[in-house]
Amino acid sequence: MTVTNELAASPREIIGKTSKRLAKNDQIPGVLYGHGRDSMPIAVSKHELELFMAHHAAGAALVELRLEGEKKPVNAMVREVQRSPVKGNILHVDFVAISMSETVHAVVPLHLVNDSAGVKAGGVLTINLHELNIEALPGDLPEAIEADVSALEVGDAIHLSSIVPPKGVKLLDDPEAIVASVQAPRVEIEEVAEGEEAAEPEVIGEKAEEEA
Repeated sequence: MTVTNELAASPREIIGKTSKRLAKNDQIPGVLYGHGRDSMPIAVSKHELELFMAHHAAGAALVELRLEGEKKPVNAMVREVQRSPVKGNILHVDFVAISMSETVHAVVPLHLVNDSAGVKAGGVLTINLHELNIEALPGDLPEAIEADVSALEVGDAIHLSSIVPPKGVKLLDDPEAIVASVQAPRVEIEEVAEGEEAAEPEVIGEKAEEEA
């Protein structure tokens, strides 16, 4: 189950390119919307957010926003995090306000656990799904869902229908989707047809002498 964390936030009046001023104050710009709220630009502590995102994934991370000027914390999910393509640091974050009594859609990582019998025998594990779309009450959202692949032999595959989600969680993807499979290793064999001799490489010097 997702552990609820708290983040301090404040309404943001600095918008656009001037948001660089926020970075100087160790703040990151963001936006809060959803569940009957008007979209609100906000700013959060850079240190708090980076620490939070180091242990959570966007898409299902549940957080209590202590919003300046509001008496009660706002239950929200981290919907999207924008990062610098060069440095990888957080540039912007989207929060969506939610109700703890209403189901939400989320995307969580899929973790394959245990070593496959087929891989131990020399096969190659191919992973088709790395994330799952799920539906659950906010308090039931898992950090990730695990799939045991230990029984997979060479030539076997595990489908989404074989995965049992945690209690209260509904899988939304195609039940017939292949999660992972074990394939035989590819071996390239060069064969020369019976009675056919391999062509010798052409030697430019020798060809020139024959023509002369």
